[in-house]
Amino acid sequence: MKNNYPYAHPLYAGQMLKPPHAIAREAYAFAQNINPNNHALDGGKESSAMEMEAVAGIAKMFGWDTHIGHLTGGGTMANLEALWIASQIHPNKRILASAAAHYTHERITSVLGIPFSKVSNAIDRPVMDLSALEDELKKGDVGTVVLTAGTTGTGHVEPIAEGIALCKKYGARCHIDAAYGGYFTLCVASSPLQGNFNAITRADSIVIDPHKHGLQPYGCGCVLFSDPSIGKFYLHDSPYTYFTSNQLHLGEISLECSRPGASAVALWTTMQRYPLTEDGEMAQGLSNCLNAAKTLYSKLLENGNWILPYKPDLDILIFAPKCSRVSEISEASQTMFDKAEENGLYLALYKMPSESLKAVIPEIEVDRPTVTLLRSTLMKWNHLDYIGDIFRILKSIS
Repeated sequence: MKNNYPYAHPLYAGQMLKPPHAIAREAYAFAQNINPNNHALDGGKESSAMEMEAVAGIAKMFGWDTHIGHLTGGGTMANLEALWIASQIHPNKRILASAAAHYTHERITSVLGIPFSKVSNAIDRPVMDLSALEDELKKGDVGTVVLTAGTTGTGHVEPIAEGIALCKKYGARCHIDAAYGGYFTLCVASSPLQGNFNAITRADSIVIDPHKHGLQPYGCGCVLFSDPSIGKFYLHDSPYTYFTSNQLHLGEISLECSRPGASAVALWTTMQRYPLTEDGEMAQGLSNCLNAAKTLYSKLLENGNWILPYKPDLDILIFAPKCSRVSEISEASQTMFDKAEENGLYLALYKMPSESLKAVIPEIEVDRPTVTLLRSTLMKWNHLDYIGDIFRILKSIS
């Protein structure tokens, strides 16, 4: 394992890699002494109870007192279940997602054989264009719209409030992919994002990944549905894996069979220490992440030697050395990526259509169809304390 990047260190500011909290690691390891299976109720009696309580806490964070849901192996499996349920409710109808949405939606619908269409992005931001969405909804063959609370590319929050309103108007379901950004609902009060996060409560289904901002080890995703009656779509008859209770238990509302009860134990234990409240330490840690991205953005903007196509919504920042041509920007970004690593700073690269960059920075000369920029994910609670060091290194190698 020596040939890895220092993912836990705050000078690792590249991909979405957040070290799990020590509490989660210890609880997971402790539970592994029993190795419970949260599929059949008698395979994980206590860990199943912990899962139901933890999932209820996540649902409550989004304003849901009534719900049905469970943990999954990650966001991909959680989204698969949400879109599968969507296809059962509206068979043969299309599912829409924006060009900025995670590629998993297009892949999942292909696997499930569900019609899928991409909706174009807005001109000035990598989020769904509402006019284009309404044009698609007017066709009458859309069953579900996916809206993203924190795109994995740039961390932007799509226009959820307006998007849900359009879904209600045209009779479509709304699924919120909050795998990356869902936990930020705890710390966006009085910010421009509050309206969109508040609107999530009106969605039909939600996906969130505790293994991203929930301080958990891989893999820990979560899928939630606002209507418990969707449990009927999971019904099956197994002669050996269950003893039944007076309500649907986890094995009866999941496409996955064997699932690690240790993930539930780790999440439940972490939530005892860090409750999902707007005045708690979890919210403060997430606020630090937001402020880290905003602070680095401000420093780069003030310096004047950088291309900054978008203000950050959450804790992801896209930037590049200032150049006049797309080809020069890509080459300079790659050079800086390599130099940063030599100086102990670890970044990521981000490729986007050149015309999208030109739409927000018209003076850029397009001589290639795509452009590569630098990308930083500032998702550690202590990243804010290291922004000065990150900027100093960037400035020294630019």
